[in-house]
Amino acid sequence: MAAVMFDTHKFVRKLQEAGFEEKQAEGISEALRDAQDNADIATKRDLKELELKIESRFEQLKGEVNLVKWMLGAILGLAIANFAKQFL
Repeated sequence: MAAVMFDTHKFVRKLQEAGFEEKQAEGISEALRDAQDNADIATKRDLKELELKIESRFEQLKGEVNLVKWMLGAILGLAIANFAKQFL
C-alpha cells in the first residue's frame, strides 16, 4: 500500500491554535504519524488500481461467457438437428 502523506507541522499548528501546548501538540502529532505508519490503509490510488484489475477481470469473464454461449448454441443446434433427423 502507498504511504499516506501527513503534514505534521500544519497539524501541530492547528492543535496549538486550539489551545494545546507545543509539547502536547507535537506528542499527539507524532503518535498519529506512528499510528498511520503502522496501519494498513488503502489509498485512493490503491482503490483505483484494484478497480482497474476487477474491471479487467470482468471483461475477461464476459469473453468467456460469450464463448460458452456460442458453444451451447452449437451443441443445441446439433442436438436439434440430430433429433429432427430421426423423424425425417
